[in-house]
Amino acid sequence: MTQPKAAQPGPETLLSLSFPSDPQISPDGQRAAFVLTRVEEDDPRKPDAAFAKPRYKGQIWLADAAGTRALTHGEGRDGSPRWSPDGQTLAFTRKAGEGGAQLYLLPLSGGEARRMTHFRGGVQDLQWSPGGTHLAFLSTADDEDKRDERGEARIITKPRYRFNGRDWLPERPARLFVLHVESGEVREWYAPEVEISGVTWLPGGEGVLFVAPQSERHGAQWQDEVWQLDLNAAVPRQVTAWNSAVQAVVPHPDGQRFVLVGRPEGQGNTEHAHLYLLPLQGGAAPQRLDAGHDAPVGNLVGGDCHVGAMPAKPTWLDERTLLFSSTVRGSCGLFTATVDGEVRPHDHDPHTVIAAFTARGGGVALIRERADRFPEVEVNGVAVTDLHAALPFPVLSPTRVTFPTELGEGEGWVLRPAGEGPFPALLNIHGGPHTDYGHAFMHEFQLMAARGYGVCYSNPRGSVGYGQAWVDAIHGRWGSVDMDDLLAFFDRCLEGDSTLDRTRTAVMGGSYGGYMTNWITAHTPRFQAAITDRSICNLISFGGTSDIGLRFWDDELGLNFHRRADALKLWDLSPLQYVENVQTPTLIVHSVLDHRCPVEQAEQWYAALTLHGVPVRFVRFPGEDHELSRSGRPDRRLVRLNEYLEWLDQWLKVEKTAPEVVGAS
Repeated sequence: MTQPKAAQPGPETLLSLSFPSDPQISPDGQRAAFVLTRVEEDDPRKPDAAFAKPRYKGQIWLADAAGTRALTHGEGRDGSPRWSPDGQTLAFTRKAGEGGAQLYLLPLSGGEARRMTHFRGGVQDLQWSPGGTHLAFLSTADDEDKRDERGEARIITKPRYRFNGRDWLPERPARLFVLHVESGEVREWYAPEVEISGVTWLPGGEGVLFVAPQSERHGAQWQDEVWQLDLNAAVPRQVTAWNSAVQAVVPHPDGQRFVLVGRPEGQGNTEHAHLYLLPLQGGAAPQRLDAGHDAPVGNLVGGDCHVGAMPAKPTWLDERTLLFSSTVRGSCGLFTATVDGEVRPHDHDPHTVIAAFTARGGGVALIRERADRFPEVEVNGVAVTDLHAALPFPVLSPTRVTFPTELGEGEGWVLRPAGEGPFPALLNIHGGPHTDYGHAFMHEFQLMAARGYGVCYSNPRGSVGYGQAWVDAIHGRWGSVDMDDLLAFFDRCLEGDSTLDRTRTAVMGGSYGGYMTNWITAHTPRFQAAITDRSICNLISFGGTSDIGLRFWDDELGLNFHRRADALKLWDLSPLQYVENVQTPTLIVHSVLDHRCPVEQAEQWYAALTLHGVPVRFVRFPGEDHELSRSGRPDRRLVRLNEYLEWLDQWLKVEKTAPEVVGAS
């Protein structure tokens, strides 16, 4: 017998979900370890009915010939499972209590997990050496920053001193450590002056490659390089003169070459990330392996059920063939690229999203989802989870809607409530702007539709997945053709579905979607309600307060806030300049620790709307950052969703009825 399913789910349904992440295929390609994250009371032994504290709890699971079962059962949050090369040991991290996540080793033949580190700070980016003798990781070790607690002044001299999701950056970057597995000895391997990332062992085990800028100033300008560090060396060797963003580095099996995922020097934020093959010792120009593939590397389709790591690093299947993921229209699939530059689909369904994958030993572990199917873990094409069956609400399927543009046909979708209507219609706008809506599962959209709202979402020009020209179309002109596309799409939804009520509409979005919400309401009074989440309203002040502000407007608009002539143009692109035109009742949602779109943006928009007498409500979340809607603390995610629903109900006047129950079977 299955559980009865409420026809009108509430925000609390979020608490019943289990989120899969970090699928890791075994060395023999036949097994997979992955993480399932659930939501529970922070301490089940000390419930507080007056102040519930639902928190994420993570377990490592194993899928093999015997089935799928939990490997760890701690009360904290376990993650980052990593197979030893012989497949006999699983390294993972465990965070329990107030301290950082620590490194553990679990023998798969039986026995308890053994704790290998005892730092005050956490460990991350676990990497086994090819021979299994060493395990590298990053950590700030025992560094502690007590300045705020002590009321001390914070002296800032670096161009980047805080970052979304981390708040204040540490005085010393995380160091590279190496564990000698047999002896258990942990030693500091390399103490960089700037932050490093993307650590990966060379095939022979003689050392690692990693990604880092040459200096703090280069880092603030998104100018990375690839470096090589030998196992017994103290100083790395600079491998590239790339001078641009690098997302990942993948050594070739021959140990003489590597693939860099990124964009070349001189290309801005609108440029797709691509695959470049380079020699380890230099002397040859980069060779682009995906030159005929007009789509970005990686998954950029938005979803709100991704709690945890979603690995998508390209992997060599053999010496000629590289496996990678790519966003194509509203989908993400797996493709292969050969050293000769031939790209072919490997596992690409245009109606699904592969949100994460790893490949090894001829096998693949991945997470696949669909707009009407919850994310599931697959191993070699077979689903090893059935999380969709546990959903406490019925799932609706979207209908595709197209709209014309100068660059060809655009697309979007409408998630229509069950019944005859008429239903209020919501225009949802994604962030980025260079991300994508599509075939990923969205709990929030399903919730809104089940509560009687028609949910309309699309990919206007500027979105990824539709070719480089589609992305470039809004360079230097936010609020132009992107607004045209959004409203043309929404009109198509209203015209094509008589159950949608054009007299009861709302516009909403987060990040760039929040910017567009502010921009649209400042240029048209057609919507009866608006919700602007983690938004931007003043492009000038954003430049000096955002963690990406030093470079972002240069890349996106060819402008920068510190130049007078540019500042005047940035003001012309700021919704705040046109705020006196706004008539739409607006809910503002923002997080205090959002350093990507700082909370001062919400404060300015709230103050301006208040001065102009526009009905407005401002909801500020402490302790949260730019990721609240996707991976924020569960209780705060619930408050956010409730605020959304109450605002929509208030201004779109939805009749509230008791939830129906679908019969059990």
